Amino acid sequence: MNILVKNLGQGIKNVKINDPKTYNSLSFNTLRSLLNAFKKLDKDNSTKVIILEGMGKGFSAGHNLKEVRSLKRRSKYLKLFNLCSKLMLQIVEGRKPVIAKVHGAAYAAGCQLAASCDLAYSTNDAMFATPGVNIGLFCSTPMVAVSRKVNRKRMMKMLLTGQPIKANYAKEIGLINDHFSKKKLNNEVLKVAKNIASKSNLTIKIGKQAFYKQLEMPLRKAYAYTSRMMTLNMMAMDAEEGITAFLEKRKPKWKNK
Repeated sequence: MNILVKNLGQGIKNVKINDPKTYNSLSFNTLRSLLNAFKKLDKDNSTKVIILEGMGKGFSAGHNLKEVRSLKRRSKYLKLFNLCSKLMLQIVEGRKPVIAKVHGAAYAAGCQLAASCDLAYSTNDAMFATPGVNIGLFCSTPMVAVSRKVNRKRMMKMLLTGQPIKANYAKEIGLINDHFSKKKLNNEVLKVAKNIASKSNLTIKIGKQAFYKQLEMPLRKAYAYTSRMMTLNMMAMDAEEGITAFLEKRKPKWKNK
């Protein structure tokens, strides 16, 4: 099994890329398995938060270069990159919040994968890179995800030099939320996941979708769209319950309706 899915309780699911021999490379097989796992969890009402990580020495080294080299044909290359893009879109457009838990290296499409997640935390010694330029293959698809988290000058330096960056710098430029020691990382990520899982599922779903959609809009259009989304949210039972619970100084009892 190149993908393992584990139930951590409280609505938290753990997706692990289990191909340590290839440094969890994103082969056709692994991409398909990840896409299927995310689609399945997105439809599962008991899933509230997804934590994504890699087994072995690191998170993911990106595409499997042996496989890439063997494809030869334009149609096969396009099929691979389109499949990879489908996975990234599924993570962004899916209803469930996804947290990347990174250790070791997150390179090229692996860096893209971490950047596509809603939140990202890493070990202190984790490394991030878009190193395609070093092998004559510019990281054009990875830069779509990373450039939406990192500003242009810093992104271009990563892309043009291919040099890896450390966790503290990745935090500084907004690629990850925070970094911790290996001992602390799991607990810190779980803490965040439990916090998110305690909220209304419905509210999180509405909010996540609205967040990414409004980012792509001009300001006036974004306000018109989010006003409609706030109205939709206000009509939900959970909004009424949340406001009532706040005014009555008690904990809300979510119905996810």
